[in-house]
Amino acid sequence: MKLLLQDVVKSYGGIEALAGLNLAIDDTSCLALIGPSGGGKSTTLRLLSGLEAPTSGSIRINGQEIGRDADQRRLFRKQVGIVFQAYNLFPHMTALANVALPLEKVHGYSKTDAIQKSENLFERFQLEDHMRKKPAELSGGQNQRVAIARAIAPDPDIVFLDEPTSALDPEMTAEVLDAIYTLIEAEKRIVIATHQMGFAQRAADTVALIAEGKLVESGSSKQVIENPETPRARKFLEVCLDRQ
Repeated sequence: MKLLLQDVVKSYGGIEALAGLNLAIDDTSCLALIGPSGGGKSTTLRLLSGLEAPTSGSIRINGQEIGRDADQRRLFRKQVGIVFQAYNLFPHMTALANVALPLEKVHGYSKTDAIQKSENLFERFQLEDHMRKKPAELSGGQNQRVAIARAIAPDPDIVFLDEPTSALDPEMTAEVLDAIYTLIEAEKRIVIATHQMGFAQRAADTVALIAEGKLVESGSSKQVIENPETPRARKFLEVCLDRQ
């Protein structure tokens, strides 16, 4: 996976969430976006996934422009999977229907094939006993694993995860991280905004630290997390690693 962001600005009501972000990555399987809350990592992920358009600047993934054109971004989103912080599951549907329905209605699967593929994913993520339950009957970790199953069901080129463990307790966090490790083992391309330094250190081959709307450092996880070069990176990581 190749990414190129050039002079990317994203403003909300006159406030800059990204202030000229530049990031060039030639080849990565799992990119972790880390940094302080409000520093711009989730905004970067939303732009990379095509959910939002940059105010200015250029974004390319594998040579494809992901910019301000709405049709361009809509086509790109059909090629990727996205997992949000808050699951975004339909509360009135069963877990199985939450995964199967998009396959049928958006991606053109027959109802039978959509259900079969969804059931296989529930087995893969050890959720087969929960397929007929609604989101309110599931734990936070189970809901997030259902959301991950929904994101990967259509075999996307890239899976984007936006702070998928931020609202979970340690046990549920471990469940979700195990599910993400399963994706990595299956050689899925992943971009994840995360505050889990241990996960970023072990699972990501590339880390980008974003703060105050700009790139602070990027490189291998060993380089950025274990041997940060800039004072800003050292300050952030000292605080994070002390808490874990």
